[in-house]
Amino acid sequence: MNLSNLKPRPGSKHRVKRLGCGESSGHGKTSGKGHKGQKARSGGSIRLGFEGGQMPLIRRIPKRGFSNDAFRFKFAIVNLDSLNAFEEGATVDEAVLLAAGLIRRPYDKVKILGSGELKKPLSVTADKASETAKAAIEKAGGTLTLK
Repeated sequence: MNLSNLKPRPGSKHRVKRLGCGESSGHGKTSGKGHKGQKARSGGSIRLGFEGGQMPLIRRIPKRGFSNDAFRFKFAIVNLDSLNAFEEGATVDEAVLLAAGLIRRPYDKVKILGSGELKKPLSVTADKASETAKAAIEKAGGTLTLK
């Protein structure tokens, strides 16, 4: 086998549609765009959801309910096993986690979850923590303070 013998698999390469190359090409004259109209013009396209001036479906359907999504808190999640990166007896809070690269912005609050095992006693300050995380921090000899 040589590099000069390599060929693409049969059927994997297609001829390029050559538009405007005469009537006999099958794509001459209007080049597959039909006759006149908005879509035949250069730059002519209509935005998604446009229904020709008719009131769009999304505006016709009645709106119901309320979404609290804009007002919810976005939590930065930290698992217990990632807290093992700090020295024994260290004080771990939001600023320390941010400096260590364990959390990134944007977030509103920090939550400690109980995934993994904590091997060092640490003094942890967070906005929220799961029950398993609380138990594991206290079992390792550390303290958990909730804001």
